[in-house]
Amino acid sequence: MEDGGVAGRGKAAADLDAWVCFEDECGRTLRAPVARTWAPRGVTPVVHVPGRRAGRISVAALTCYRPGHRSRLLYRVHVYRRRKDEKASFTWADYRDLVLLAHRQLGAPIVLIWDNLNRHTCAEMREFVAESADWLRVVHLPAYAPDLNPTEGVWSLLNRGGLANLAATGLDELVRVVKRGLKKIQYRPHLIDGCLTGTGLALKPL
Repeated sequence: MEDGGVAGRGKAAADLDAWVCFEDECGRTLRAPVARTWAPRGVTPVVHVPGRRAGRISVAALTCYRPGHRSRLLYRVHVYRRRKDEKASFTWADYRDLVLLAHRQLGAPIVLIWDNLNRHTCAEMREFVAESADWLRVVHLPAYAPDLNPTEGVWSLLNRGGLANLAATGLDELVRVVKRGLKKIQYRPHLIDGCLTGTGLALKPL
């Protein structure tokens, strides 16, 4: 990786022959976005949708890169319906399971790059990382550096795609639209590559 390289425990991703995986998460509620539309002069169009208390969804995603291989997008979706004893967002174990999913599907060591979210740095996660040292290296992004994370580009693609001007009638519809949009990106690796290009980073071939 250029711009200083990506390394963990003294070894670069190229030395490990590893996938470089960037993680990020986003949330979405049923609050409709502000958008332009046509209407009779002097009449403001109004679309009634459920409010904030209807719940929300969270998405955690990995954009995965390795020279000579097709870029990959892996993700998990969590739905919060505001029910009693329901977890509101991802736990550290959910992030662990996403990393394990990536290891199974990619079939190679991973250099994981993510921010300093408390669930990324808690004692349980640090223990998991230490126990997985034979195939996992972790690099933490600097604070407030979304421009260095290509997964941010995935959220931009979603917002310009199926979520653009969407006034979802319920969480189930919102989940369907989000999953459909992510699946479209999964089948278009050039879009995932474009997210990396947008950061100014580049992978060096082995």
